Amino acid sequence: MAKKEIYDAASIAVLEGLEAVRKRPGMYIGSTSRKGLNHLIYEIVDNAVDEHLAGFCSLIKVVLERDGSCTVTDNGRGIPVDMHEKGVPAARLVFTTLHAGGKFDNSAYKTSGGLHGVGSSVVNALSAWMDVRISRDGYIHHDRYEAGNPVLELEDGMLPRIGRTKETGSCIQFLPDEEIFEKIRFSATEVKSRLHETAYLNPALTIHFEDLRGEEPEIIEYHEPEGIVGYIKDLNQNTQVLHDPVYLKGESEGIVVEAAFQFVNEFRENVLGFCNNIYNAEGGTHLTGFKTVFTSVMNTYAREIGVLKDKDQNFTGTDIRNGMTAVISIKHPEPRFEGQTKTKLDNPDASRATAKVIGEQMVLFFDRNLDTLKTVLSCAEKSAKIRKAEEKAKTNLLVKPKYSFDSNGKLANCEKKDPALCEIFIVEGDSAGGSAKTARDRSYQAILPIRGKILNVEKASIDKVLANAEIKTMINAFGCGFSEGYGNDFDITKLRYDKIVIMADADVDGAHISTLLLTLFYRFMPELIYEGHVYIAMPPLYKVMPNKGAEEYLYDDKALEKYRKTHKSGSFTLQRYKGLGEMDADQLWETTLNPETRRMKRVEIEDARLASNVTEILMGSDVPPRKAFIYDHAADAELDV
Repeated sequence: MAKKEIYDAASIAVLEGLEAVRKRPGMYIGSTSRKGLNHLIYEIVDNAVDEHLAGFCSLIKVVLERDGSCTVTDNGRGIPVDMHEKGVPAARLVFTTLHAGGKFDNSAYKTSGGLHGVGSSVVNALSAWMDVRISRDGYIHHDRYEAGNPVLELEDGMLPRIGRTKETGSCIQFLPDEEIFEKIRFSATEVKSRLHETAYLNPALTIHFEDLRGEEPEIIEYHEPEGIVGYIKDLNQNTQVLHDPVYLKGESEGIVVEAAFQFVNEFRENVLGFCNNIYNAEGGTHLTGFKTVFTSVMNTYAREIGVLKDKDQNFTGTDIRNGMTAVISIKHPEPRFEGQTKTKLDNPDASRATAKVIGEQMVLFFDRNLDTLKTVLSCAEKSAKIRKAEEKAKTNLLVKPKYSFDSNGKLANCEKKDPALCEIFIVEGDSAGGSAKTARDRSYQAILPIRGKILNVEKASIDKVLANAEIKTMINAFGCGFSEGYGNDFDITKLRYDKIVIMADADVDGAHISTLLLTLFYRFMPELIYEGHVYIAMPPLYKVMPNKGAEEYLYDDKALEKYRKTHKSGSFTLQRYKGLGEMDADQLWETTLNPETRRMKRVEIEDARLASNVTEILMGSDVPPRKAFIYDHAADAELDV
């Protein structure tokens, strides 16, 4: 008889202080990947930006140090250092206690991005060490932490003073803990993008960035006096614009709303939402309010000036926003976000305030600028015509899929019907496809072979995309349709597979095929990526067979180099796989298909604005920007091991 488990009070674990953060870091920063790593910097920078919003900070300095740490300095008031009623200096309380900070007192911050008061303490908890210097009240106050715990003795109950100063502000340096994060090297590209974005949202703020990790230090200063109008110009710098940016601003219910938009000669929508300087990747109520009122007002104008007749249906919201680039930024005294990483705004009053301000300001602007109004409505009119034509075309182009094996024999489907249990592998070539079909577990693993490199959708028109046989097969296999500027037929709830795995050869051609597929998913089925369904398989590049000992698979040249340092030449035989088709079924199962032994990377997008821009540069038709990007970022390339 099995031993009975005892479940009583002793079974309940209580994590004290910051121990909970170190135990479950994903709850606070989203993940322990590069995305979560960079988020540490953003938490500290956001606190400095809150000082700027309160009127006390004009300069923020971010330095990526040579030792891998990051230093964030601001010239705000400096974190309070006097004794708190809890019996410790206020600054130490901020760095060691969750939900402690000035964000809960409206007299300290009227608006704040660091709403939950956990930013500084979470960064401290997830750092190997943190060094804090606070300039305030004529002195430089010093504190230091290791793994979240203070290591300096207080002097008469106060933080040690290490010098005098007439300046004010806070300087926080921290080194991420390599025991927690998958990698501890910050991405300069993503950090710079976030800092530049912050400068656009705060036209009176200057942000100084330095990266000291390379042979030549990189120094950039971000200051954007045009604000979000400058941001719109930057977003549209590589496209043909149809009018000057439009800027709208107002206040309602104590919420300050500002928006800028511009239409371009492309049928693609790019609407970005921010609340208290925080980018809301999943949108929220402020974007809902903006989109709803924009659609309503433009349909009213369309009927007033005769673009729409009495018998015509209204333009859809997608019709009206096709070609739109917009930035909506609100300042809310008590924002409510979904999750600590603040990806979605949830305040109902944000929708009302945004709709009221934008609705009123749109009418004031368009009544005085009829040419711009007609330009926007002509985009909607053209979009509606194309949408209606495409709706007819889709009926002919997209054949209703069968759930088992498809008609042309490409898709070898799995037996299970529950999407949560199923995964599909996209494999290039009949040879690799045949091996994969033999090696897989057919109960839950589907195999979809494709022939060669698919169409580059960044350069192709919609009709060519939908007419492409390989793309049609994938759309049919996934079962959830596709998203595109002319409409949105994508429904993530109809997805047939929890994991969509790109399984290409471990060489340059394989990387190119993976890139083309990712471009397709990002442009036409982005929710697959945002919802975490897209993966890249990591088949090995080598198999080593030592004269003595067990065989081993090596996944790249760096792993081979490391292996050779510990094994003498001649003590092993090396086999290089030119493609997946060279593996027998057992090898393919062991290395690439078996959930117990395989390696896969989940595709994530940290910065949607940066991702869209880089995709356009690298996959588009304009060659000079692509060459410039590759030249500028060649040194950033890093092999994963």
